[in-house]
Amino acid sequence: MPEDRSQVTVRTVHADTPEVDVLLDRYLDEREATFPSAQGTYTRKRTPTSELTPPHGTFVVAYDGGTAVGCGGLRRIADDGDDVRFEVKHVFVLPEGRGRGVATAVMDVLEQAAAELGATSIVLDTNDALVAAGAMYRSRGYDRVPAFNDNPNATAWYRKPVR
Repeated sequence: MPEDRSQVTVRTVHADTPEVDVLLDRYLDEREATFPSAQGTYTRKRTPTSELTPPHGTFVVAYDGGTAVGCGGLRRIADDGDDVRFEVKHVFVLPEGRGRGVATAVMDVLEQAAAELGATSIVLDTNDALVAAGAMYRSRGYDRVPAFNDNPNATAWYRKPVR
């Protein structure tokens, strides 16, 4: 059955708006509640708003009608040689929005924004316990790479060149 994205729209917003706070709190709550106990304790950390604001980055919210159902951010990180890198952060979809292409729509907008901001590659980290997230990233052309940060919650790091 095809995904219904007919009512889902993704808009760039300021990262300190009330709906972003609600979404990110739900994201952190869910990650903390589902974090694999064998990996220790989840470290709650939000990316500072200033890093998710142009020209350093951006933040987007996906809406189903007028209801915020998902989000994601992008921030500039240190270059790797000549590689201008932007990192995807906090991609999250509320349970009621899942299975409808919301995360795909968020990633489409973030990848376009990275290109517009001058990225030569997009990187991200995730946890292997988030099976659907890893599968989505790989299906979008992200390749697993060595760790590029020391995120204690991450077990997998990915990179995709911007063409």
